[in-house]
Amino acid sequence: MQRYVLGGIVFLSLVLLASCSNSSYTEFSSYNDNDSIKDQLIGEPSREEIVNQLENNTAPTLEGIIGNSFTFIESVSGEQSVSNVYATSELDVQELAELLVHTTNPEEVSDYIDQQQILIYPDHFVFIKDSEVDADVTIIEVATDEFVRNNYSPNFLSTYFTIRLIDSMLGADDWSRNRSRYCRTNDCYGGYTTNRSGTTKQRGMGSFRGGGPSAGK
Repeated sequence: MQRYVLGGIVFLSLVLLASCSNSSYTEFSSYNDNDSIKDQLIGEPSREEIVNQLENNTAPTLEGIIGNSFTFIESVSGEQSVSNVYATSELDVQELAELLVHTTNPEEVSDYIDQQQILIYPDHFVFIKDSEVDADVTIIEVATDEFVRNNYSPNFLSTYFTIRLIDSMLGADDWSRNRSRYCRTNDCYGGYTTNRSGTTKQRGMGSFRGGGPSAGK
């Protein structure tokens, strides 16, 4: 009898542990196995509606302008701040960058390199890139200067802008040098990614050293 009671207790403990484990996994994973960005864009506004929305948007902030025009995907948690990620299947990278240049007047615009462009505003960086997983999906990451300063790799940014310009936009003369030194031995963010590797959740984990900020809806 004692054997059956003990077996029941062990079984119940395993069930409770499995339940807790699954709860934690669901809470902290970036997305569900069947969840794709393209699925989240079903029913998004048409190209014409997006263009009209951007051209006539009266939102007082850049985040508001982009949030009113594109589908929110998730937030990426970094050091002391977050960036917000949006997506569209109606405009490619260069079309979207050109439209934002026309409607929001960024201070700096990068060249189109590696299927990506970066726009710099007084208080934000906007990263526009192709999804690595979903065909015909364009990713828009909106990050504050603080998020970029505390999380991004200068090696990544220097692909698109000069070090002098990056330091100037982030308000720190030695940011690139100091950050590069930090990134030699620590994970630094290399931009939002939609890559998947087997069953491993990697969305939002773009890095020049294999780590970086975590993502979660």
